[in-house]
Amino acid sequence: MIENQKFRPAQVIGPLGEPLTLDSLPPPQTTRWVVRRKAEVVSAVNGGLLSVDEACERYGLSLEEFAGWQRAVDRSGMPGLRVTRIQHYKTLYERQQKY
Repeated sequence: MIENQKFRPAQVIGPLGEPLTLDSLPPPQTTRWVVRRKAEVVSAVNGGLLSVDEACERYGLSLEEFAGWQRAVDRSGMPGLRVTRIQHYKTLYERQQKY
């Protein structure tokens, strides 16, 4: 994350390799969070397009919820963001930590 940086990029590379701008991010009133939208928000924060605080405020997320998205992407990529697979990836990650 680039929190202390004064320069804010006009665009960053999204999770599918496409350019992301503030205008192409999910709308602030988004209520249905599919994997792609979550990954776009995480990519925007990681690339410096939004700060963590801005993302949480814009989308009405708690810091814990956003941090969970970031952890899921870091551990398992976009598939880790699937709500139906959270337990599977959590178990897999815990097993990997043991060895």
